[in-house]
Amino acid sequence: MTDLTGARWHKSTRSGDNGGDCVEVADNLPGIVGLRDSKDPTGPVLTFAPDDWTTFVVAVKTGFLPH
Repeated sequence: MTDLTGARWHKSTRSGDNGGDCVEVADNLPGIVGLRDSKDPTGPVLTFAPDDWTTFVVAVKTGFLPH
């Protein structure tokens, strides 16, 4: 299991106030990016290598991966 002690979770500024249906990202840990459901902060976390996370975000922003 990945140690996420010290993770600083944040929501996108684009998420707005939609009743909490958001994901949160923690990108302050060395070598790992965490992704979780904001409604379940003690629930499961997906983890990514920073380069993989960057590739995913760029793909979504450029339309390569439809959202």
